[in-house]
Amino acid sequence: MPATLADIPELCCLLDRLFTQEAEFQPDRAAQERGLTAIINQPHVGHILLARQDDETVGMVNLLYTVSTALGGRVALLEDMVIASEVRGQGVGSTLLAAAIDHARQQGCRRITLLTDADNHVAQAFYRKQGFNTSAMLPMRLMLPPA
Repeated sequence: MPATLADIPELCCLLDRLFTQEAEFQPDRAAQERGLTAIINQPHVGHILLARQDDETVGMVNLLYTVSTALGGRVALLEDMVIASEVRGQGVGSTLLAAAIDHARQQGCRRITLLTDADNHVAQAFYRKQGFNTSAMLPMRLMLPPA
């Protein structure tokens, strides 16, 4: 199910959990709200999909779009996949990821790329089980200050 602006408070709670365990990021509610709002308000940029149980958001994943010149078409970056700890192991993550893959196909995407922390072996095993492979490409970043 796609996220709406009304979902942002719950999404920020999930992102707080995610960013406390990631090596490169820290929770920042104002930044998270800006980013989520930008994605939801601009569907050409991406989509946020939700997993719900009993009217509560228990998982989320972002698909952000760009174009690959190598593939000659649209591709997706899968970001911010997080499942509430209380429902892990119940298939919620697998169901949400399958929905994200299907959604990317429907959007005409030819590839999905994602990043995980190098030491997050549980996440890596999960993604491999879903058909993702380790790339020979090495991710590099340059953090830019706000303009």
